[in-house]
Amino acid sequence: MSDISDWYSRVPFFTKWWLTLTMVFSLAGRLGLVKAYQMMLLYSPLISNFEVWRPITAVFFYPINQATGFHFLVNCYFLYNYSIRLEKGEFDGRPADYCYMLIINWLTCTLMALAIGMPLLMDCMVLSVLYVWCQCNKETIVTFWFGTTFKAMYLPWVLFVFNFIIVGGGISELIGILSGHIYYFLKFTYPQENGTQSFLTTPYFLFNLFPNRRIAGGFGVPPPRSAAATGEQPSSGRHNWGRGRVLGGEVD
Repeated sequence: MSDISDWYSRVPFFTKWWLTLTMVFSLAGRLGLVKAYQMMLLYSPLISNFEVWRPITAVFFYPINQATGFHFLVNCYFLYNYSIRLEKGEFDGRPADYCYMLIINWLTCTLMALAIGMPLLMDCMVLSVLYVWCQCNKETIVTFWFGTTFKAMYLPWVLFVFNFIIVGGGISELIGILSGHIYYFLKFTYPQENGTQSFLTTPYFLFNLFPNRRIAGGFGVPPPRSAAATGEQPSSGRHNWGRGRVLGGEVD
């Protein structure tokens, strides 16, 4: 138990709470402690009955059953793996900025999900965070299932195609990719190409809630260099689903 406690205490704040609440809400729905219907993003109850918690619970709740259990675990893996990489990498020492990125992605995912009637946000939120990491580390080589390797910039699209073929889905992945692209474009791409300030300035109240320990390089500057650019070897782990590799490094 001490090993689990030590591991849990080292997980950064937002990744820890995102993963924890995902487990709590999903297990609560599985055990029947809370009705799944009450936690889904549904337009009529949200607007007509003012059930304002639904856009939040729809992020953390995922219906667990024999058909979806494996997909839920894979989602939790990607959530943990790529959220922690961003929070301890590109956003290290800047929790307010990371929180603002999550808020922007959540808002865009929620609006698009409401527009098409999609009741769950876990898939698209995880893909939005993964997409941002992949854009910040485009040249990093990642290893996917069955030993396939490719640049990180292609990983979101590989996941989209994989889910489209295996489970016949893909809409959630597309929404996540679009949401992450909107953030990255407004935060980095457009300011860099036009020499302007970023459209996404972190609000001051978030700095009061989550004080930054490190000052960002300014608006419109490139994101921190990837592992491929710095020559740092990414940490290895037991799993290798989408694990980052340094360009030109050895592949297991």
